[in-house]
Amino acid sequence: MINRFANRMRRLRRQAQFEKTLFTLAESRPGRAMAARAILVFALLAVVLAVLWLERDGIRDMIDGELSFLDLLYFMVISLTTVGYGDIVPVTEKARLIDAAILTPARLIVWLVFVGIAFELFFHKGLERIRMMRLQRKLGDHIIICGYGHSGRTAAAELVNRGTDREQVVVIDTDDALLKNAAEAGHIGLRGDATLQRTLQDAGVERAAAIIVSTGRDDTNALVILTIRQLNPKIRVISAVREEENGPLLRQAGANTTVTPSRLAGYLLADSVTHHHINDFVLDVLSSGGRLLLVERTATESEIGQRAGLVGGVLVLRIMRDGKPVGFWEPQATIAGGDTLLALQPATA
Repeated sequence: MINRFANRMRRLRRQAQFEKTLFTLAESRPGRAMAARAILVFALLAVVLAVLWLERDGIRDMIDGELSFLDLLYFMVISLTTVGYGDIVPVTEKARLIDAAILTPARLIVWLVFVGIAFELFFHKGLERIRMMRLQRKLGDHIIICGYGHSGRTAAAELVNRGTDREQVVVIDTDDALLKNAAEAGHIGLRGDATLQRTLQDAGVERAAAIIVSTGRDDTNALVILTIRQLNPKIRVISAVREEENGPLLRQAGANTTVTPSRLAGYLLADSVTHHHINDFVLDVLSSGGRLLLVERTATESEIGQRAGLVGGVLVLRIMRDGKPVGFWEPQATIAGGDTLLALQPATA
């Protein structure tokens, strides 16, 4: 497993050639936009050249009086670039009308396209870095989600339902479509490789409250966790695990908590064979939109000295004491100061 991690790290470093892009609104790649503009320019030039060829009788070469295809191409270029040497000119009213009605608008369109391409090539990256710097100054105690697949989307939605501001959720992924979905949901999307320090620094990992790692691969998750720990040894890291046997390795890499979605799904599937309501009940408890909430909190003064179980309208199921669980049925299940309680309470409580 460790050898696979090392090999994958070397492969990812070599393949990390894509450009990071900040997604705060749904947007396409700048390269695609420039390609579309180039196609527009070539199509426009072809139309203008065809019109000039059809009306070549109204255009005169003042040098030798002969007008060839190359002469028309030359005339089109100098007209669209507003140079106009006067060696080739429209001499009929129809040709001058074409110049005014077709060449002039085409000239404006070409210049606007060139200005847009220049902006993309020379100013876009600089402006994006400025946006990134402003964003990083605003971020603090936010949540980073590495991987916006099904698990990542569900986690982000649940965080919002539990009170986290949408703009305090930063999503890192390499898929533009997923990042656009994240932006449309109100989150901040960052295109990048989460195994790279620069990407995590752009996401503000040094100031984040927690980070969820759910890239879809256990080896990639391990690399992300190792990189996170280099940048922020104290941040809380929660990682998804596809294969249960990899859980100890991810915890050794630095994950505070590992979650195996397939294991939980397996339990619910097995229970649903003979039971009709357990699946709905568990989902009700886990979701913030349910009738019951499973909470983890410190024992209050009024609860100290009472037995676990039904305490003041709250069902205390487990006590965490010195890192060890105590069930409500055990003899030592009397709540003490400093205990952490795992309890069920109504959603309206």
